[in-house]
Amino acid sequence: MPNTLMAGRRSQDWANLVLAVCLFLSPWVIGFASDTTATWNAWIAAIVLGALAVATLSAFAEWEEWANMVIGLWLIVSPWLLGFMANVNAMWTHVILGVLVAAIAAWAVWDYRHHSHA
Repeated sequence: MPNTLMAGRRSQDWANLVLAVCLFLSPWVIGFASDTTATWNAWIAAIVLGALAVATLSAFAEWEEWANMVIGLWLIVSPWLLGFMANVNAMWTHVILGVLVAAIAAWAVWDYRHHSHA
């Protein structure tokens, strides 16, 4: 059981690392690099998300998943709070990646709390 539980957590952490890379590259790939607020928001969130994913890959801690949840929720609301909701490409990129990050974090927390901690 511990091996499958750890393998499940690792897949969630790898998914977060992939999402962090996607988020970091999104200003160029999606085409909103000229919007500095959206671009910097994506870069900063991606760096924090990537750092947390790498840290969680080395040693799991539940607080890191809660931090990922906060980053995901921030990505969802940041277009409106930072005022780049008119840039549809940036807005949808942030919202979609935020939903994915928050969902993966919720899954990881649920998985941690509903399986043995061996």
